[in-house]
Amino acid sequence: MPATAPPPADPDLVTEAVALTRMAGEATLRWFRDASLTVDSKGDGTPVTQADREAERLIRRELEARHPDDGVLGEEEPETPGTSGRRWILDPIDGTKAFTHGVPLYSNLLAVEDAHGIAVGVINIPALGETVWAGRGRGCWCNDEPARVSEGSDLATAYVSTSGLGPWSDEAILAVQGSGASIRTWGDGYGYVLVATGRVDAMVDPRAELYDLAPMPVVLAEAGGRFSSLDGDEGDPGAGSGLASNGHLHDALLSTLGGAARAARA
Repeated sequence: MPATAPPPADPDLVTEAVALTRMAGEATLRWFRDASLTVDSKGDGTPVTQADREAERLIRRELEARHPDDGVLGEEEPETPGTSGRRWILDPIDGTKAFTHGVPLYSNLLAVEDAHGIAVGVINIPALGETVWAGRGRGCWCNDEPARVSEGSDLATAYVSTSGLGPWSDEAILAVQGSGASIRTWGDGYGYVLVATGRVDAMVDPRAELYDLAPMPVVLAEAGGRFSSLDGDEGDPGAGSGLASNGHLHDALLSTLGGAARAARA
């Protein structure tokens, strides 16, 4: 017997998630390119600002009022366990380094997870006025227009985005460049927006947390693409790495990156 497909996402929940993410985006814009913004360092050395904290607190307050039984996992505050079987996963500013340098490619991320996996995903780019969202079985959208991945199938002509080359091994960089693909650092959540809307062919995150990647499985699936970890685990945003693609060159890119990793271990 074939497996039963999970149910489509509640359209009202999709609409609510989009509205909450855009609300957080508006809050961050008040601090964007503000000379009074203070940048602190967390224990892991990554930056955090008042804008990150205020945006997460805003979404948490709204969820506490609207869905008090749901769990919430965010980057800046301890996880709130729930009893409903549903969890909201949020990153108030993905790309805080871009944000603190006045670069408009940072994003606000929100996902809804249920018993079947990620049901709703939202990537909001407030400084550019772009929002990409998807609900399971409801399609992928960019500012109310259908979003679709590219059709390119040749890695030699592909554009591959990433958040930065620091986490890449030298072998991986050389392997991708050797394939003919062009690497661009249009990264963080914006890189996934570019894949979902067909403007680049793939996005690679060698290291990432669950809240960095939670929206991506449903966004890419509904846009006609694929999402996996760099180990090939399909649809798992908590595996510690991410590869989003148009689907056509996913296996070729996985093989290229995997071959580089094997060569580095040899």
